[in-house]
Amino acid sequence: MSAAVRIVTDLPVPPERAFALSLDIGAHLRSMAASGEQAVAGRTSGTIGLGETVTWRARHLGVVWRMTSRITVLEAPCAFVDEQVRGPFARFRHEHRFEPTAEGTRMIDELTFRAPLGVLGRVAEGLVLRRYLRTLIVERNQSLASELRVASDDRQDPASSPSVS
Repeated sequence: MSAAVRIVTDLPVPPERAFALSLDIGAHLRSMAASGEQAVAGRTSGTIGLGETVTWRARHLGVVWRMTSRITVLEAPCAFVDEQVRGPFARFRHEHRFEPTAEGTRMIDELTFRAPLGVLGRVAEGLVLRRYLRTLIVERNQSLASELRVASDDRQDPASSPSVS
């Protein structure tokens, strides 16, 4: 059985813009600056595409990790999926969906993952990983929303902000 996290973020931009920024390696790195994340192999800059991999190196939970992800689904501008092909998880899948709304885009992140180490991993999922990953994705989405807002200043109300649930 896998653990799951679902995060919904409303953005005041069209799905095409949210989708494009979400595939940008530089935007990802900026959103993960607190963990010192780096793209160290595979696609390390620009926009990642279907079948491409990127290897991330970052400090999370006090430990330096490496994780290689591959884009396994790419349906512009509606959805894409990245899945771990090598790294700390027994299984890790992140589905990104982008739905148009009257105000812009509803971005839905669904993570399913399984920690290694059997029963100990299940305990870690419940005690630490689910909450940690939720916080990480919420912070990433807030960073993306800030970039989208700055780029859209001429087209939107400056008081608008993303809604995350």
